[in-house]
Amino acid sequence: MASERDTRLAVFAVNRFGLGVKADGIGGLADDIRERLREEVRAGLSAGTPAPQGGDSGLQTSAALFRAWREQEDFLRVARMPVRPDPGQPSTPQPGTPGLRVGGMEPNKPVGPLRVPGSTIPQTTYLAEVAARMGYGLMPDIGFVERLVIFWSNHFAIATSKGGQVKTLAGAFEREAIRPDVLGRFSDMLLAVETHPAMLMYLDNQQSVGPQSQAGKKQRKGLNENLAREILELHTLGVGSGYSQADVTSLARTITGWTVAYNDSPNRVQGRFIFSAYQHEPGDHSVLGTSYRAGGAVQGQMALLDLARHPATARHVARKLARHFTADVPDPKLVSRLERSFIDTDGDLAAVSLTLIEAPEAWREETRKPRLPYEFLMAGLRATGRSGLDKSNAVNPLLSALNAMGQGLWDPSGPNGFPDTTDAWISAEGMTSRLETAAMLGRQAPGARNPNDVLAGVLGPLASKETRVAVSRADSRAQGLALLFMAPEFQWR
Repeated sequence: MASERDTRLAVFAVNRFGLGVKADGIGGLADDIRERLREEVRAGLSAGTPAPQGGDSGLQTSAALFRAWREQEDFLRVARMPVRPDPGQPSTPQPGTPGLRVGGMEPNKPVGPLRVPGSTIPQTTYLAEVAARMGYGLMPDIGFVERLVIFWSNHFAIATSKGGQVKTLAGAFEREAIRPDVLGRFSDMLLAVETHPAMLMYLDNQQSVGPQSQAGKKQRKGLNENLAREILELHTLGVGSGYSQADVTSLARTITGWTVAYNDSPNRVQGRFIFSAYQHEPGDHSVLGTSYRAGGAVQGQMALLDLARHPATARHVARKLARHFTADVPDPKLVSRLERSFIDTDGDLAAVSLTLIEAPEAWREETRKPRLPYEFLMAGLRATGRSGLDKSNAVNPLLSALNAMGQGLWDPSGPNGFPDTTDAWISAEGMTSRLETAAMLGRQAPGARNPNDVLAGVLGPLASKETRVAVSRADSRAQGLALLFMAPEFQWR
């Protein structure tokens, strides 16, 4: 039987590295929590995927979703075209006069999204993706690998508010560009991210045209530096790492022609990444003092590979990981360990993740920070015994709660993602929205377990006397659970 010290350490670890203790308590995790963390990483590696895939059986590829979105947009465009009067009819339509109809509807009439077949593709797809994403977080005993997915998805952030095309592809972006390499090579994830249709459209790279390319000369269009700038500033080197505006412009030139196929042809599939030589800026280009010879898409790929291996990228990633899992100002020793692991293993993210959970600096309880809203919500769902979400009427209240708390899923205010510091989330307004979420979780909790038993299971020795007393004196089960979720011990990673 595990000692109280081992149980305390296990509860602390599941909160720090995972998504919160599940309703049935810490159980066998207390026997050797470090080994259980290692096992989760090894399981992800051996399975070839970092998360259970059973929840995504109904989800489609980004190419299929892109095609569906394009078909919907085409339908709506035609449906809203003004009706051309029949020459044999009066110029002013008479009541009951038949006109051109598309899909059984009169095109010149306003069309609400629920009345047009397929018009809810962005929203219905988004809801299905959210349900699958949350399902991933509800299944594992700890959720360390899922926390890594959440971290990297925010590192390579896109925003659904960009438009219907990005909203439709947001979940597929995470499934296709983040999850497969979350325990793989950083360089592989970087290339997958920067060539994914969602990222290309979010940062407008399909609009970037080399001025001296065939398209540039004919159409008089120019560079769009959005993607290149964020690759250097956010995705790899980080701010203040020594790159210049000239490097941004040159990198933008190397990735001109990185775009999305809008139509099918013998050599391309609609909705997939393609390289367009017609748009690509010809010639050699230099980034950070390294010249990359002309050679089509390979030119940009080689630049990304060097950026992935740059020492500044290792430092940037190490700082962000340490800050996410431990404290706003992480221990320099922990940052140094992660940086060294990243460099020595050529960006092997499984090795870096194992370095994190082996580092003594990562296990100090005095270094702590609050859960972000999504983590808080998932911890509450896990604590109440929720096992899955498969209907929009189950997902919608949770999305509303996330929006109220300021962390709408896959929708940060900019490409730098959601902030990962305490002052961004702990405020009077922020705590009020958390209280409302805690009350909702308490009301909707399945089963009939006593809140005192739930507290003992999910917090165990970490629960203070004050928290135990407050929960025990609650007027109802729902209130007791809400008090548990708002306890300081439950708020901390």
